[in-house]
Amino acid sequence: MTPALNKHLPEIEAQATGGVKFTPQAFHGRAVVLYFYPKDNTPGCTTEAMQFRDQHKEFVKAGAVVFGVSRDNMASHDKFKQNLELPFELIADTEEKLCHMFGVVKNKIMYGKKVKGIERSTFLIDEKGVLRAEWRGIKVAGHVDEVLKALKELKTAA
Repeated sequence: MTPALNKHLPEIEAQATGGVKFTPQAFHGRAVVLYFYPKDNTPGCTTEAMQFRDQHKEFVKAGAVVFGVSRDNMASHDKFKQNLELPFELIADTEEKLCHMFGVVKNKIMYGKKVKGIERSTFLIDEKGVLRAEWRGIKVAGHVDEVLKALKELKTAA
């Protein structure tokens, strides 16, 4: 079941790089940005990760922790994170638990074939674990700035 806006996230646990275990409760008191992307080391995903990297200090300053999420395994994530010098952790959702929870697994057409893939999406969760904003089927250009703006507005409203 996809979490609804302005509702608490259900209990879930996922493994991330750096030995971090992600649960909504583990980050209580901080906003969380979960961005879902299709695959490590692909052009759009690399650009998106670098944009979150380049703005990371601003997210931290605004009281948020950022996580990238894809179906890639931990070894792929570790390499991707190291190559791009990402200052945030990547969640290895190999069993698609988070992907299905947030409803980001979609049928896509790739090279004329129907495939199941992740729709590029971002979710903003407040410091109480409540989903406050979502962006689905996004384009990379300008997206990170949009998320940062929403985070700052959320902080101002709090």
